[in-house]
Amino acid sequence: MLSQHVESDREWKPSDCTVTEPATVKRAISAASVGNVAEWYDFGVYAFFEPVIQKVFFSNLSHPMGEIATFGLFAVAFLIRPLGGAFFGPLADRIGRNKVLAATMILMAVGTFAIGCIPSQESIGILAPLLLLAARLVQGFSTGGEYGSAMTFIAEYAPDRKRGFLGSWLEFGTFTGYLLGAIVVTTAHVALTEEQLLDWGWRLPFFLALPLGLIGLYLRSQLAETPAFAALERQAEEREKTQRATQTYRDVLVLWPYALVCMGLVLAWNVPNYMLTAYMPTYVTQTLPTMQGSGGMSATASQILQIVVMVIALLAIPLIGRLSDRFGRKPFALAGAVGLVVLALPMILLIRSQNQAAVFLGLLMMGLLLICFSATMPSTLPALFPTNIRATGLSIAFNVSVSLFAGTTSLVVGSLVAFTGDLNWPAYYLMIAGAIGTASILAIREPNGACMWGSAPAAASEAEARDLVARSNAASAGGTPVSLTPMPRQVA
Repeated sequence: MLSQHVESDREWKPSDCTVTEPATVKRAISAASVGNVAEWYDFGVYAFFEPVIQKVFFSNLSHPMGEIATFGLFAVAFLIRPLGGAFFGPLADRIGRNKVLAATMILMAVGTFAIGCIPSQESIGILAPLLLLAARLVQGFSTGGEYGSAMTFIAEYAPDRKRGFLGSWLEFGTFTGYLLGAIVVTTAHVALTEEQLLDWGWRLPFFLALPLGLIGLYLRSQLAETPAFAALERQAEEREKTQRATQTYRDVLVLWPYALVCMGLVLAWNVPNYMLTAYMPTYVTQTLPTMQGSGGMSATASQILQIVVMVIALLAIPLIGRLSDRFGRKPFALAGAVGLVVLALPMILLIRSQNQAAVFLGLLMMGLLLICFSATMPSTLPALFPTNIRATGLSIAFNVSVSLFAGTTSLVVGSLVAFTGDLNWPAYYLMIAGAIGTASILAIREPNGACMWGSAPAAASEAEARDLVARSNAASAGGTPVSLTPMPRQVA
């Protein structure tokens, strides 16, 4: 069974603990979440406008092929993410975390804004989808440099007893960005006619990305101005400089079981994520009406249902994060994984009925299973790697899994549905993801309440630090298995 490692024979002292004031941690979380809102608004706009993008950029293709091409351009942004992580990670060590995160935010906003400037295929032919491809590559490259670092940063500075709750706010920012994108796209559908939408209206949400990115950049710079937060970031950067000087890919390869489990957890988390946010809007409004021969659901109705589901998920994420600090991460993650296996087919059958109440219930089930992961993974995944290679191990495992298996969900499932004619493929894909997630969760031990592998206990106050030390030392003296599996010598 895999887990973070703790030195069982070490007796901690209160002075060894990392004590970070709650106000400082809140600023760190706010700074990371602000970037997430701006980044995922841009992805959300593309996902919810996929049916319109198909008509604008692939009007010469039949429905299945145009849909696959549109999904392919959505997936390509994820395939480039590992390169973005490999580029921006070392750059952050040389010029600083804030500058790199500012660069990724601006790149994402510029890439999204550029999509709104591209002429339609009717105007410039094949050049239109090629320019769209270039803009999507810019988006994916920028995203690869942000999320893993933000997750690691929050996890390392959150107190051990509140890591689940505080880490869940990172995903709160992600869902806020998606929700904002959905609201803007829905407003465009309601306010404009179909002709206006296809002519110029679809561009407006993409244009909004640039001022939103600038606002996000300003807010983040304001959050980072305080002396306490600036000191916190300097500590993180100095620590990473030291770590990266000694870490090698060989060290990560030594921990291949941990990287493999991390990839499995990321897959189980992000397949339902992109199934819900990227594939379902097209599945409900285009795929089902075309292949089932019924009238289907309007784009506006589908988007409203998605917005309601995301609002519920948004409110539930911090609640589950807080509960995971009390009851553990594994029970919630396991509920999500097993739920995907058991409930995937029923919820897809509900969505296939195209009755609005049934569709909403199916989407809500998917959303609730998703947040079992969204609320717990930001505090679970960083615990799988030791401090000296945490950023590298998490970045590689996370981005590779998202690139190959999760971000391609729309493309793979859309292709399988088109070529087999089986409308239940979304369910089968979710069931596979759930089975992989179940196996991955069972392979780890509960990280709740434990200090990070290779790090000292973290507390929110001196009193809490003394209590943590007393409990940890008592557990070690009493023979409690605090140390879980031997740490490889190459990484020690």
